[in-house]
Amino acid sequence: MSSSAQRASRWKLRVLNIYPPYLGAGVRVRNLGTTPLSFDVEMKLRWWNRNYFGTHFGGSLYALCDPFYCLILIEALGPRRYVVWDKAAAIRFRRPGRGRVRAHFAIPPERIAAIRAEAERDGVAEPLFEVAVTDDAGEVIALVEKRLHVRRRDAAS
Repeated sequence: MSSSAQRASRWKLRVLNIYPPYLGAGVRVRNLGTTPLSFDVEMKLRWWNRNYFGTHFGGSLYALCDPFYCLILIEALGPRRYVVWDKAAAIRFRRPGRGRVRAHFAIPPERIAAIRAEAERDGVAEPLFEVAVTDDAGEVIALVEKRLHVRRRDAAS
């Protein structure tokens, strides 16, 4: 990776980590990969993101997962050619989250190519992604599904 690309990655990491909703929830972006673009995100259990039962607040668990597939796709597809929005989301809680929780977000290049091809062919694509939120022991705390809306900027909305 070139030094300018490294600086840009560090800058993006800093911006994400001072984003107010992430500061408030205690979410930390730990790694920005570049090829393929990916994110490693974590959140420690703190008094301000704990629920009545002493486990991770469900809204904070969802916030941990919110923008990353959109960010990956818009970066990969190009913001001048495509619009990428969240369309729908669902979270299924599997067990109480205690301690630190993590999630890894990546989209393989062949999946990005398929999404681009569908948007080029049909004007729009609505891919579905799923990510597991895990604890330090690797146990699944929650599964989050994200449906995105991807369209060419020149396609009718």
